[in-house]
Amino acid sequence: MRVLVTGAAGFIGSHLSQRLVARGDEVLGFDNLNNYYDPALKQARLDRLLPLPGFSFVKGSLEDRGTVERAFANFRPQRVVNLAAQAGVRYSLENPHAYIDSNIVGFTNILEACRHGGVEHLVYASSSSVYGANRKLPFAVEDSVDHPVSLYAATKKANELMAHTYSHLFGLPTTGLRFFTVYGPWGRPDMALFLFTRNILEGKPIDVFNHGRHTRDFTYIDDIVEGVVRTLDRVPGPDPDYDPLAPHPGSSSAPWRVYNIGNHQPVELLRYIEVLEECLGRKAERNLLPMQPGDVPDTCADVSALERDTGYRPSTPIETGVRNFVDWYRAYHRI
Repeated sequence: MRVLVTGAAGFIGSHLSQRLVARGDEVLGFDNLNNYYDPALKQARLDRLLPLPGFSFVKGSLEDRGTVERAFANFRPQRVVNLAAQAGVRYSLENPHAYIDSNIVGFTNILEACRHGGVEHLVYASSSSVYGANRKLPFAVEDSVDHPVSLYAATKKANELMAHTYSHLFGLPTTGLRFFTVYGPWGRPDMALFLFTRNILEGKPIDVFNHGRHTRDFTYIDDIVEGVVRTLDRVPGPDPDYDPLAPHPGSSSAPWRVYNIGNHQPVELLRYIEVLEECLGRKAERNLLPMQPGDVPDTCADVSALERDTGYRPSTPIETGVRNFVDWYRAYHRI
């Protein structure tokens, strides 16, 4: 297939692009290589993709409608995976306009391009952050997600609603994936594992929020990519069991779905740090801090819907995933 992947120089996007090319798909990567975090890391990911037969690249931003439209017109994708977005919960407190530009305006441009380009299926990144102030665990797609606690989460919830509108009005099949704390080689420098590893190796203290007592559904990158590919290959149709008198938040009478994509094995942050210390062979100096604004105490993904519909089964324990990350980190930074 011809698959357009936005955010192709990002963490998930680069791994996904590599996987799609390896199975024989033709992939057009789209990314603006912005400086939210080190552009050199994004370029290094992209440099691994550019020599691959079947991969091509366009540099551009989602909010630049003309560039988006030209990419679609020239490549004529059959399917689209939209992973480009302004990420990060805490940064949304500092620079809210970046989230509106990329996650709202940019996503509108993607929806319009898919609609007019006759795209067969749009898969897009949502986030576990949409569960916001919910405390019932595990988080399930049947749960209401009307109480976000960050603007980032609100934009991801908005993406799900916008996608539903296009699925309903124009018959565009869309699937939203609520990612749960993705980690692994080539990961993002603003994520805890990257920050912790760097500081521990440099002999600096690590900031441990909520005194390390919150839990996260850490999900290894290979498991995530497997789930994305399985989802991309399964084009949704109207749910025959959908009842408008008792609407289900995860499906619709339109060709629209949302799924959780996580590990379903939450780990306390303190345990995550212990595993990292074992892999690095040295102890961390911990700076224990209170919960940060916009954060949630716990996450856990109910992945039964994704498992039922696609056969998705995450299988990587944190001991393996963290070890793989540390090995990559040492090699990448020549440590």
